Amino acid sequence: MNIILFDEPAIRQDLLPLTFTRAVADMRVGILTIAEKWAHYMGVAVSYLTQPYLQPKYNVHNGASNLYINGAVCPNEELVSAIQGLKEGEALYQNDLLIALNSDTLQFNTVEELVGHSAPQRHQYESCTIIRDVWDIFLQNGSQIRSDFNVLAKGRQSQPIGDKHTIVYNEENIFIEEGVKIRAAILNAENGPIYLGKNSQVHEGAVIKGPFALGEESNVNMGGKMRGDVSIGPFCKVGGEVAASVIFGYSNKGHEGYLGNSVLGEWCNIGADTNTSNLKNNYAEVKIWNYAKNGFKNTGQQFCGLIMGDHSKCGINTMFNTGTVVGVSANIFGPGFPRNFIPSFSWGGAAGFETFQMRKVVEVAEKVMARRNLELSQVDRDILNHIFEQTQQYRVWDKRA
Repeated sequence: MNIILFDEPAIRQDLLPLTFTRAVADMRVGILTIAEKWAHYMGVAVSYLTQPYLQPKYNVHNGASNLYINGAVCPNEELVSAIQGLKEGEALYQNDLLIALNSDTLQFNTVEELVGHSAPQRHQYESCTIIRDVWDIFLQNGSQIRSDFNVLAKGRQSQPIGDKHTIVYNEENIFIEEGVKIRAAILNAENGPIYLGKNSQVHEGAVIKGPFALGEESNVNMGGKMRGDVSIGPFCKVGGEVAASVIFGYSNKGHEGYLGNSVLGEWCNIGADTNTSNLKNNYAEVKIWNYAKNGFKNTGQQFCGLIMGDHSKCGINTMFNTGTVVGVSANIFGPGFPRNFIPSFSWGGAAGFETFQMRKVVEVAEKVMARRNLELSQVDRDILNHIFEQTQQYRVWDKRA
């Protein structure tokens, strides 16, 4: 069966700015991205049906028999069994939300065609985790680390810790891939598993509490404090204090400072001693900017920190208000608290913003990616250009907006 993960349009809007630059299923929650979870469970490669401007990066592969699965849905064994049991034309729904459709005879060129299709046989299914809003990523992260850990560790032998100066609690709940280096750290897996990806490093004095996941080639710097429900994607450097947060990959928060109940995309950099507020002084529920509503939406949560899109950066000592949303390719610096909605391609801080022009955006992205021996492809340039035009309306200081 050919697996195609699709972006449900309403959910994709609610997941901006993280989905400006990626298909929904390419988001990380737990150890793996949602797409990687489905590939593991189904035992086959997956492809994506997403927005037209993203499709050149996320190719869709149509087969003779296609199984369309909502890219915001995280798999479990029961759900996978239910989907595999679907016959031609049958679909799973949660209320009116399409979860999966088995289609041998029909192929869909756009997401809108797919979700507008009326399946002849609809079955209701309630028991699944759906990432509907950006805060669901850190809310579900702990349970998804546990789920992914069971999948990845099943039938495999962990590498030994190999450092007599490292203190370990509940070692059977720790899985270490090849090439991992640990020096004089504390690993506490009593409350949840700890997964250390291939060639990752945990440096001297780091304290890690599970659930925790560290991606391939990533580093927890000296004295880093990982407080649980934390996922760090591949090729990251992380230090300071981090709690209930997800960093997708290729991003750095290498210094002291607090990051809590937050999500960072790829190619982000957090300046030294930057802090996020994740709790209002009056303990009220946090409201954050929502692109679908074109205004602020109540999260229903007391704790919500920073949501930052790809390629965004902040300078040293930046102070982020509770529930701040930063778009793509923003550059934030200076004293004081900047506004809690910072549009894509913003340059500035509390004193005011101007537009971060595309020529400079590309120049920075090329330099940053070259440090990881990667190039900014023409496809990625086209995506950034599209987002620049798409988000112009939010840059109210720009006379062209």
